[in-house]
Order: sequence, then structure tokens, then C-alpha cells
Amino acid sequence: MSFLSKIPVARLQSLIALLLMVVGLSLASDTFLTADNGWNILRQISVNLCLSVGMTMIILTGGIDLSVGAVLALSGAIAAGLLKGGVDLPLLGVHLDFTPSGAILVGIGVGALLGAANGGAITLLRIPPFVATLAMLSIARGLTFLWTGGFPITGLGSDFGSVGVGTLLGVPFPVWEAAFIVLLAILFLRRTVPGRHVYAVGGSERAAMLSGVRVDRIKVLVYVIGGALSGVAGLIVTARLDSAQPNAGLGYELDAIAAVVIGGTSLSGGRGSIVGTVLGCLIIGVLNNGLFLLDVSPFWQQVVKGVVILAAVALDRFSGKQTRA
Repeated sequence: MSFLSKIPVARLQSLIALLLMVVGLSLASDTFLTADNGWNILRQISVNLCLSVGMTMIILTGGIDLSVGAVLALSGAIAAGLLKGGVDLPLLGVHLDFTPSGAILVGIGVGALLGAANGGAITLLRIPPFVATLAMLSIARGLTFLWTGGFPITGLGSDFGSVGVGTLLGVPFPVWEAAFIVLLAILFLRRTVPGRHVYAVGGSERAAMLSGVRVDRIKVLVYVIGGALSGVAGLIVTARLDSAQPNAGLGYELDAIAAVVIGGTSLSGGRGSIVGTVLGCLIIGVLNNGLFLLDVSPFWQQVVKGVVILAAVALDRFSGKQTRA
């Protein structure tokens, strides 16, 4: 009994919900509980998992990031553009070509830079996270269309494409990449001083400041991490499609926030875990996959997803009140 009392209630709720969904969909569809479909689900959630890990850290500090989908698109587009045609530097009179590795590093760097811009606007200009990241959503999306001219950038080659469609030991590369990111994030939050400070800032910003935590630095750090992971997600999407689409990532911020909330992370900050977020991503992935197999209209899928988010937030509020009581 004492062991069970130590397990976070929100995590148990997510796990039970996931198991019930798996059982129900297995009974409703003959093709759901198969190895191929299982790998397909894991491959599909890999992008959302990259975004959601960064979103978890941001929400743990009491923030929010609405720009992750647009940052994903811009990072992927810039990497694709540099790989396909390089870049001219007129002032130096040189033309630079990029290898797949170089383009990947630039794509991740672009995401981190945009994340730093979000963090700077929030900490230096004191703009609320909702407004700052909403503005970045518009800026990054506009820059994506300017960079691409409104047309997809295609024909990126097999070396770059392996990032999104390759396999290692029979496991898709995106699954390996997402698993590696999850492992690093868990170690960061549990085993490092900045990771513990993330929870402290979200729990009570004033108390953290009085304890010597450099609150603004922690905030900027989590937005940089979130931006970099959006860049990784953008590279996976671009490599999988073998093209950078100007409208890539539309609505992805909704899935990321939903996964974090469903996984038990409090929107007020200070409480949550990466493991819970993984469960949240699995729930959304299984839900999307199951509804697709059952031939449910995509419009109804959006309705169901919204209801699930509402229920998760309501449950979070109720659990908080029960804890305080």
C-alpha cells in the first residue's frame, strides 16, 4: 500500500487510460494490435514526442510555447534549402554548399535561436509567454514562406532522408531519435542542478529567486531547448517527406500541449514528468491511429481530441484541489 501511495496519481491515470484504449481498439479493429501498426504508431508519435519533451520543460516553469509548429517548419525549410542549393555570401564573394550533417546542425541551430528569441522576449521585455510565442508563431511562419517562396523544397537525397525513414536494428530512426531525446531529458531534469531549478521556478518563482536560482536564465534555457527540439522535429518531418513544406507543422502545438497535459504536467508549472509526457504522446498517437483504422472522420477526430484535452485539464484541476484539501 505504501508503494502505491508513492506513485503519482496523474501517471497512473494516464497509464490506465492508455491500457483501456489499447484493449478497446484491439477489440474494435483486427489490424490495431499488430507489430506493423505498433511501429507505425511509434513512428507517428516521434515528431510529437520531440515537441512535447521541450514543451514539458517550458510548462514546468509556468510558461507556454505556441510557436513550436512554425519553428519546426522554418528549421526544416532552412535545412532543406541549404542542402539543396547552399547559400551565397555576396560580401565575401563565396558560395557555401552544405552536407546533410551540416544542414542538420543548422536546422537545429535555427530552432535554438528562435527559442532564445522567445526566452529573451519573455525575460528581458517581460512579455507574457502566450503573447511572445504567438508573435513568434507568426514571424517564423512568415519567414518560412519567404525562404521557400511558398513552394516545397524537394529532392533532398537519400542520406538526408534516412533521418526520417531509415532503420537501425529493425527500429525506425525517428523512434531511436525520440527515445534518445527522452532519455537525455529525464537525466537533465532528475540529475542536474538546472533541471531541479526548472521545477523550482515553476513551483514558486519568488521562492526560487530568494533561494539564489537565476530564474531568467532557467526560462531562457528551457525555451532554447524547446526551440532546438522543434528543429529536430522539423528535420524528421522534412526527411520523412523528402521535402520541406511551407505549411508544415500546422496545429502541432495543440498535440504537444495536449500530450503534456494528458501526461499529468500541471499548466501552472512545478509538477509533471517526461515519463508522463511519453504516456500522453502514446495516448494521442493510439487515439489518432485507432480512429483512423475505424474510419472515423478527421473532423470528429479533432472533436474527440479537444474533449480529451478538456477532460485532462479538468482532472488536473480536480487533483490539485484534492491535494490541497
